[in-house]
Amino acid sequence: MARDTIFVANRLGRVDAEWTETQNAILSEAGLMAAREAITGWPGYAPTPLHELTEVATEFRVAKVWYKDEAPRFGLGSFKALGGAYAVARLLQSQLSDRLGRPVTMQEVIEKAHPEAGEITVCCATDGNHGRSVAWGAERFGARCVIYIHAHVSEARREAIGRYGAEVRRITGTYDDSLREAQEAATREGWFIVSDTSYPGYLEVPRDVMQGYEIMAEEALDALDEPPTHIFLQTGVGGMAAAVAALYKRRFGNERPLVVLADPLQAACWVASYSKGKAVQVQGDLDTIMAGLACGEVSLLAWEILRDHADAVVGLPDSTVPRWMRRLSDMSIVAGESAVAGLAAAEACCREPERRMSLDINENSRILVFGSEGATDPELYRSIIAGNDPEV
Repeated sequence: MARDTIFVANRLGRVDAEWTETQNAILSEAGLMAAREAITGWPGYAPTPLHELTEVATEFRVAKVWYKDEAPRFGLGSFKALGGAYAVARLLQSQLSDRLGRPVTMQEVIEKAHPEAGEITVCCATDGNHGRSVAWGAERFGARCVIYIHAHVSEARREAIGRYGAEVRRITGTYDDSLREAQEAATREGWFIVSDTSYPGYLEVPRDVMQGYEIMAEEALDALDEPPTHIFLQTGVGGMAAAVAALYKRRFGNERPLVVLADPLQAACWVASYSKGKAVQVQGDLDTIMAGLACGEVSLLAWEILRDHADAVVGLPDSTVPRWMRRLSDMSIVAGESAVAGLAAAEACCREPERRMSLDINENSRILVFGSEGATDPELYRSIIAGNDPEV
């Protein structure tokens, strides 16, 4: 299995790297407190389950493996509900305050106290889950919404976004192409981009998205009697991974867990960036079964954090995914295609002696992974669970 994967150590990061003022301006305890106060007050909020995978821990020859299951999150099926919708709420709070000439509270936004929200259009590009969260947030808080999807986003994911009242526009090309289309349309129409990736000149909203994701990391920590020694995190643009790494760095300092990222080989922008020692973009059609991770360029905010506070990345072939989805299904855990990347990366490191040694994985290690989504494409999920692997 390990021979099918790529392992790249992050030569820039180290456990004793300082948590800088620049990083704290991106993700902070104060920002987490504000996000927690808002999101935990939404109807339907509840911490998601944390499963202990005892048999997997035995196979990996470690003490513990925990799986944070984001499938039930707000009924949207993924952790993205914590980020996109929160960023929509924050944006509406700011815009309504400007329009009304007085501070508007988050509670007013949540209660849809101002019809002026309907004059505001939010927009984003998505592989599926982020767009669903933005559309859900826009519907919940009374804004208009337009979502751009690319050629490889499934019809089921398009329909799921549309159910929340968003206008969904499909374009040819990759996720990065859809991101550019969304930005051009927003500039032309006076809309507001709510993206989970950051780039020069666009930082504030992605910061809010990432701050929302930290709630998931805090929930996991609150549920554990002892902290993890290792965390394996799927990437995409890196916002979720950066949020988790940031929280654990702030809480544990130089005693933080080792952080290993998981990249699909068909969209391995973190493999490329750690290999080069700088943020780089990868080319190609980015067509991977791990649809939520099909991104060719890292988020600048995520890079600012993961450059210093992550330790390695594993590049995964698509063939690693179906087996883990079925394995979790046998444990009554519904895990979508992107959800199992952390487990697959952990296996690739635990079973390979050199990687195991380089990451100090031993029989006392405690591994935490995040199951980032449930069956967000139900038809594809059922087919894979039935044993019909997509062409990979």
